[in-house]
Amino acid sequence: MHRLNRIVNQLSPVEQEASLASSPSAYVAPANPFDAELVATAHKIATRGKGILAADESTGTIGTRFKDIQVENTAENRRQYRQLLFTTKRLGEWISGVILYDETFWQKSDAGVPFPKVLLDAGIVVGIKLDEGTKPLLGTKGELSTQGLTDLDKRCKKYYEGGARFAKWRAVLTIDTADGLPSELSIAETAHSLARYASICQQNGLVPIVEPEILMDGKHDIETCRRTTEKVVAACYSQLRLHNILLEGTLLKPNMVVSGAQSGKKSSPEEVGRNTVLALQRSVPAAVPGITFLSGGMSEADASLNLNALHASGLGPRPWALTFSYGRALQKSVLKAWGGKKENVLRAQGTLAHRALCNSLAAKGEYNSSMENDKTAMEDSYQVNYKY
Repeated sequence: MHRLNRIVNQLSPVEQEASLASSPSAYVAPANPFDAELVATAHKIATRGKGILAADESTGTIGTRFKDIQVENTAENRRQYRQLLFTTKRLGEWISGVILYDETFWQKSDAGVPFPKVLLDAGIVVGIKLDEGTKPLLGTKGELSTQGLTDLDKRCKKYYEGGARFAKWRAVLTIDTADGLPSELSIAETAHSLARYASICQQNGLVPIVEPEILMDGKHDIETCRRTTEKVVAACYSQLRLHNILLEGTLLKPNMVVSGAQSGKKSSPEEVGRNTVLALQRSVPAAVPGITFLSGGMSEADASLNLNALHASGLGPRPWALTFSYGRALQKSVLKAWGGKKENVLRAQGTLAHRALCNSLAAKGEYNSSMENDKTAMEDSYQVNYKY
């Protein structure tokens, strides 16, 4: 068997496929020395009642957020803000992982401690954003392809050595029933690129978060979103299997199933909970440890309500942890409380602790909307064709 592995690995891709087709039962994918670590990391991130803080906004995106609170978009202000987030007391009780942007990954606290170490000392797993944005997908009606596979192995190795143990790669799709979107090409491109990214991550010790985000943009109803989510997620797992991905060492980061933002109908938490769980039961293998939902522009309160509703859907089984990987839905109130002023740091950290606690409870089905006492938490963060 090992001899066959060595022979097959020396063949071209076409020859490998022909060889394996003739003797499929004899082939075993080469072992990855990171396998045990990948599984342990994925399960740690998916700890019940904990979730991910997505602090991986690009320089341009964080600049937009700073503009809203009249703070200059400088490297030092970005460092001060991320330091505020990462040094919040007890953060590790509710947050299991934090996703960093490249600039943030190499920055240090006022005490000279690298941010990855600040997080590790708090018992939080360090993650890194690996995609390099999107470009138009040729031959489609405005659909997008995510960039960043070139030299991804080298970047993964560098971040692993710096303390990262998981990664994020965002792919985006749009629903437009009139134009037949997402197209088959867009779905195939999304699934293939996510599988290639996942393979490279696992080869270099990083747990890949697989993120096929279906944007809230559109006039579609919730049933259309559910059917599309099922189709896209199923396509992703088909490619992940083809690429021999260790599913136990991965996480999924999908959209929740909701009506389109331009449909004129806001889905209730009960509708979101039922349709989202149903879509994932039909498309996600039980081997995946956790599903860490993105907020997609929902208000902070709605993101918590809808996450809580997933646990009250009445549908079973749910073999994976259902938790969160929120950016805007954890930070909007924090930014407003901070306002770029040092004297507001403790207040802003208290706001972050509250939001993290709300989502921790929601990830266990124990959240109650009576916990909300800040009007900012009720404000939507939706943006058309949102970019990080």
